[in-house]
Amino acid sequence: MKKMKKLPISISNFETLITGNNIYVDKTRYIHQMVSEGMFYFLSRPRRFGKSLLVSTLKALFEGRKELFKGLWIENADWEWKQHPVLQIDFNGISSATPENLQQSLLDTLSLLGKKAGVPLTSSLLRNCFTELIVGIFEKHQQKVVILVDEYDQPLISHLGKGKAALEIAKQNREVLREFYGVLKGGNVNEALKFVFLTGISKFARVSIFSELNNLNDLTMHPAYAAILGYTQEELETILGDFLKKLSKNRKESYQAVLDKIKVWYNGYRFTREDNVVYNPYSVLYVLQRETFENYWFETGTPAFLVNLVKERQYSVPLMETLELSQQDFAVYDLDHLKLEPLLFQTGYITIKGLEGDLYRLSYPNQEVKTSFLDYLYDRLIDMPDSTLKAQYKKLHLYLSQEQFDLFIGTVNAILSAIPYPHVYDQDEHYYHTVFYLMLSASGVLVHTEVLTVRGRIDMEVHFQDKVYIVELKCNQSAEQAIAQIKAKKYYEKHLHSGKKVLLLGINFSTREKRVEDWRVEVVDG
Repeated sequence: MKKMKKLPISISNFETLITGNNIYVDKTRYIHQMVSEGMFYFLSRPRRFGKSLLVSTLKALFEGRKELFKGLWIENADWEWKQHPVLQIDFNGISSATPENLQQSLLDTLSLLGKKAGVPLTSSLLRNCFTELIVGIFEKHQQKVVILVDEYDQPLISHLGKGKAALEIAKQNREVLREFYGVLKGGNVNEALKFVFLTGISKFARVSIFSELNNLNDLTMHPAYAAILGYTQEELETILGDFLKKLSKNRKESYQAVLDKIKVWYNGYRFTREDNVVYNPYSVLYVLQRETFENYWFETGTPAFLVNLVKERQYSVPLMETLELSQQDFAVYDLDHLKLEPLLFQTGYITIKGLEGDLYRLSYPNQEVKTSFLDYLYDRLIDMPDSTLKAQYKKLHLYLSQEQFDLFIGTVNAILSAIPYPHVYDQDEHYYHTVFYLMLSASGVLVHTEVLTVRGRIDMEVHFQDKVYIVELKCNQSAEQAIAQIKAKKYYEKHLHSGKKVLLLGINFSTREKRVEDWRVEVVDG
């Protein structure tokens, strides 16, 4: 009986993965297409999405390691299998606490690469040193050089959302990177380069690779490369099928039930206009190994700088479910004018859900991201000293599902009254909408906000297996007015034949009393 291959948990080195009898989801067809069509490339994807493994795979290909690609698509393609010198630079391993650290760490890295290649470097200037290395290797081997840069923007990302002093360090680091990457556009190295590939999270302005490398091909939203990273439905079911069957058996759930649950939890990432959706590879591998559904990807790194931007700008969190962006919004970002929405997209917290003309509709990709991100936001934005009281929001799910409205409103009011004043947000309708939404969503309730109907937008829909709530929120008005608006706009109509109980919930907040002043519930007769 053939031995089952292993799951490549936390393996980002291609050689280690292949020689260790691990599963490899074959992406070599995309690599072949990329190399055949151009020379300078950039790809942005969220963390833990396989960027480092892709870089390592490119390295093995350009080094002519054909033995590692046995049985893969590219083995029988027209790849030349010629050995090229490869310079791989991983910014995760480069110090960038200050611009001086960054400069010295880069010089040390280049010096080490030079020693390994047998090319001594004489210059102490970063730009000259990088040029010397590329040209020296080219002249020594009479082979063009491949440049692979992983997480090019780490010296910038690592300083965001940490205050003005940290932002200044990011700007100074940007100048160091501009000098470094500027080498790649210079005439001194043009003839020495075979292929250049950079990965990162975002496209930052004034780093020279985007402003000065006119021939840099950005694959981030290119339809042909939508699935270059992440797992497609077909890849999941064919390549990881044995592990899915094992998961189904051990959890005593049907194969289809397991597939459906994995889709809800970890699928949904879409990076292009075309409807090509992929799974988060990190979370999929972990759920197949540990056989329990948890927030694996989210727990590997918290989005502190994004939460700080939400705080600073008093951003309406409920709007993250129904964002609309134009193509221009995904352009290069400036450190001085960071846009939250495209950053949320490129870091993986929201994704493309569809298009309305030239506008992209965006929302959370899946259950893992939505529940964990909102729980994290709730914990950071609702800054109350009593952690026991703060945790009461977990019961909101139970109270609504059992229609225990007095307990539900009482818990909401207890939490609202304990939040210190003044808070990060101005206490207006926007504030109460945000806090109420965070309470519900973080409790595990399925909440949709700003739901579009032909008659207008519903504040919230709250879904359970057997019922749905149509919620309208008011400030300094009345619950009766909220119910009247739902009825006048007939927001409930689309649910009348769903087989679910339909309830209308009107809530009115008092900004003076800092609480729900009155509320009203009505059941709609089908």
